[in-house]
Amino acid sequence: MSRGKAGLILLLLALFAPLASPAAEPKVMRLVMTSDPPQLNSMKATDQVSIMVLGHTMEGLTRYGKNGEIEPGIAESWQLEERRATFHLRHGAVWADNQPVTAQDFIFAWRTALEPATASEYAFILYPVKNSEAINSGKLPSSELGVTAPDPYTLEVTLEKPCGYFLGLTAFPTYLPVRADFYKQKGDRYAADAGDLLSNGPFKVSGWVHGASLRMDKNPSYWDAERIKLDRIDIPYMTADPNAAYNLFLDDKIDMIGIGKDNLPRAQADRLRMKAFADGSIWFMEFNFRPGRATANLHLRKAIQLAFDPKEFVSRVVAIPGTRPGLSIIPHWVPGVKGRFRAEYPIKEVKIDLVEAKHQLELARQELGGSIPPLVWLTGETPASGQQAEYFQALFKSRLGIDLKIDKQIFKQRLEKMTQGDFDIVDAGWGPDFADPMTYAELFASWNDNNRGKYKSARYDELIRKAQATGDQQVRMDAMAEAERVGLEDLVVLMTSERVVIYAHQPRVSGIVRHVVGPDPDFNWTTLEN
Repeated sequence: MSRGKAGLILLLLALFAPLASPAAEPKVMRLVMTSDPPQLNSMKATDQVSIMVLGHTMEGLTRYGKNGEIEPGIAESWQLEERRATFHLRHGAVWADNQPVTAQDFIFAWRTALEPATASEYAFILYPVKNSEAINSGKLPSSELGVTAPDPYTLEVTLEKPCGYFLGLTAFPTYLPVRADFYKQKGDRYAADAGDLLSNGPFKVSGWVHGASLRMDKNPSYWDAERIKLDRIDIPYMTADPNAAYNLFLDDKIDMIGIGKDNLPRAQADRLRMKAFADGSIWFMEFNFRPGRATANLHLRKAIQLAFDPKEFVSRVVAIPGTRPGLSIIPHWVPGVKGRFRAEYPIKEVKIDLVEAKHQLELARQELGGSIPPLVWLTGETPASGQQAEYFQALFKSRLGIDLKIDKQIFKQRLEKMTQGDFDIVDAGWGPDFADPMTYAELFASWNDNNRGKYKSARYDELIRKAQATGDQQVRMDAMAEAERVGLEDLVVLMTSERVVIYAHQPRVSGIVRHVVGPDPDFNWTTLEN
């Protein structure tokens, strides 16, 4: 072929060749968080913010599906017996550095979480596994944990006692895998920054400026990466100011916003398409039972209960449509034997009674040496937390003559003060870890480190142990209902509300999944339209 003819052909090909399509714009879900994740070490995480991040960067044996059902995660199948569970791991599941996820990664994580030196506040959630409680209390070495790996892709678990909700537990962060070599290499820096984390889930933490921003990029090594439609979850802002967050949403700088009572009228005026979600969490005043604390006095707690009206609190202070007044430790949505637990075991509402409240207050005064000292109310830094604290400050003063000092703290510091017992009353909440009354009932057992007030009742502990020792649903539920009654009589906490959250997202966003149990919100099914 002559050079001239070849040149003409090349020219024609260039003229009629299709134009190259521009690179697709990355699908980025932009969010705002109220605070830094306090703890991304899955063996130690306790809070909702950290668990949300872990739910996108890590995956356990099981996970929560689109409709809240338990579905296969790193384990593709399993067999369950009364006191034994065998999990078969996916051969294609790898860490972000492409090394395989093996049964030993689960064994290492569970053993480490239980070691007393780890000081995991969630170690108790591993107690269904044989020898776990003895290990956590220092009576046995972690090598005695009832888990073995016959081969790298088989995990055999021996249970201490029957546990009908064990599959739900294996989706919880404390049951996540951790790779021993990476953990030991990082030492005390493990999970402290973006480069100190190793993911095996849909995303990986690729950037983290503490207190300012966090970025999670899609993990191409994730076994189910094809299902993930987002390229990135970007958290470019962290602020506890709801007005600042709202303005970011209006300016199209973030894609989702939670709407509190102060911005609700504004959102209605702006005609935002709002959605409501009952997230399963309960909120309560948690009393400090430690020696020397005035709130350890039962008469004082009863006086506070009889001066407080949860309905008034929900309507006047919370003011979020759908929020339920706090009634008891176990909320309305939880399943029981055949129906809902609350329907099968009804609780009588306590009515406000200021005359009896003052009588109880006088009994407390006599037992406390003639006076009621000022009480410290520990709470968060958000405007809503401040408003609620001020409501109780006014209520305690006007109805009981008690001075209440408000101690506002950032999220991480509030958790630390709760753990140390540096409060008289703390504004606390609890979201479910699995779909069973035990997720609430065990909270106030003496061995549970999330029992921040250090309530201790031999009868309460006995009933929780009874419920944990059997697979008979009727026996289990009867025991938890009786434990609940003990807790109510002792006023371990004073319930305030069952939460409903109001939120909105940009029109181009679809597929946000809200979980009552599991990481919430969940963006693993989210899609964006450019």
